[in-house]
Amino acid sequence: MTDLFSQEAPQPLASRMRPRTLEEYVGQDHLLDKGKPLGEALRQGALHSMILWGPPGVGKTTLARLFSELVDGYFQSMSAVLAGVKDIRKAAEDAKSRFHLHGQKTVLFVDEVHRFNKSQQDAFLPYVEDGTVVFVGATTENPSFEVNNALLSRCRVYVLKALSGKNLSTLADNALSQQEKGLGLRAITLEAQARERLIQCADGDGRRLLNLLELAGDLVTDGGVITADTVEAVASHDVRRFDKGGDVFYEQISALHKSVRGSNPDAALYWMARMLDGGCDPLYVARRVVRMASEDIGNADPRGLQLALNAWDVQSRLGSPEGELAIAQAVVYLACAPKSNAVYMAFKAVMADVKAEPSYDVPNHLRNAPTKLMKQLDMGRDYRYAHSEEQAYAAGEHYFPDEMEARQYYQPVERGLEIKIGEKLAHLAELDRKASSEPVQPTNAKVK
Repeated sequence: MTDLFSQEAPQPLASRMRPRTLEEYVGQDHLLDKGKPLGEALRQGALHSMILWGPPGVGKTTLARLFSELVDGYFQSMSAVLAGVKDIRKAAEDAKSRFHLHGQKTVLFVDEVHRFNKSQQDAFLPYVEDGTVVFVGATTENPSFEVNNALLSRCRVYVLKALSGKNLSTLADNALSQQEKGLGLRAITLEAQARERLIQCADGDGRRLLNLLELAGDLVTDGGVITADTVEAVASHDVRRFDKGGDVFYEQISALHKSVRGSNPDAALYWMARMLDGGCDPLYVARRVVRMASEDIGNADPRGLQLALNAWDVQSRLGSPEGELAIAQAVVYLACAPKSNAVYMAFKAVMADVKAEPSYDVPNHLRNAPTKLMKQLDMGRDYRYAHSEEQAYAAGEHYFPDEMEARQYYQPVERGLEIKIGEKLAHLAELDRKASSEPVQPTNAKVK
């Protein structure tokens, strides 16, 4: 009787299809073509530490392996999920011994390097600095935020891109054409519609494409055909590439915000749909839409803020899909509305002044005086009650601290309702100019 558990499990297709040479590598032409920095370094065997930054399944580990082979180095891998400072030191000691005994450099590949904390990342510094190891870190997160400056300054950062549809199609062809080498799939073919669906489901991830292709191949017999229905069966639980706490998340919300600001409702809807399709919480989108209403529409159309708040309320009360439609309505309205960042800019400017200047006292004439003592101290004296003035405006009155000249932070734009607001403020400014040349008597009227 055959012991099934004693048999060595076959490697996954993605592992069997890993490129052995730089010529077999698919994608990242912007880095690997002739004359490009990383490609030339690999061809010339130029050793240097690096960080490979890109989404999953685009070839970061493969590049590190090719690098070690091209420079005749020893490839040592560790994962930041499992390793600690003790493992880092052990790897460095092994690298020293290897170099002294065999004269061989060690390429230390650290997967998901962003998961190491500061002290763990610092542990690499002396070994990178003295050349004990050639450090190659892989990360899906922005190294500017996730990698220590000290380590970052000792490495070159290369940005890898998601694989294009052409790249993914090439990977599928490679897998289907290498049956005789025992590397690819069995003797099966792939329908054109099935190929398109595979590429769509892979979403720029080469590993995902090969995994789906392998699963689909298991469902057909030798000499069979993988159809679109076969792909659909294995991709029914497909999850889009979307990191709720990482760069993709913030890139997409940025694209949504900028599309609204740029008055493009179609692009705004697209990015909103991308976020929701990737699993983003609709309430987060609703909250950001409220921010857009204040920052980019403002008083040019105050209804935008109310509509955004209403959409947030609908999502909270009804959930999906009703709430998502309400958010989409708000997004389209804001994208089409007149734009003004006047309040946003005014608020930023005044906050900067408040932080930079002393905490001036409130002028006496602007203080309330509810007690006899406060009246004796002249608090509230000479205050001019605007409703008792002509046009309900106390022309020439000073509302800033005594130590400050009047400043104009809010400057309405000539769009939407702010056209009228600007006209009103200009009229009041003219009244102030006239009042500055005439003596003004305080009303001393009480505020009701």
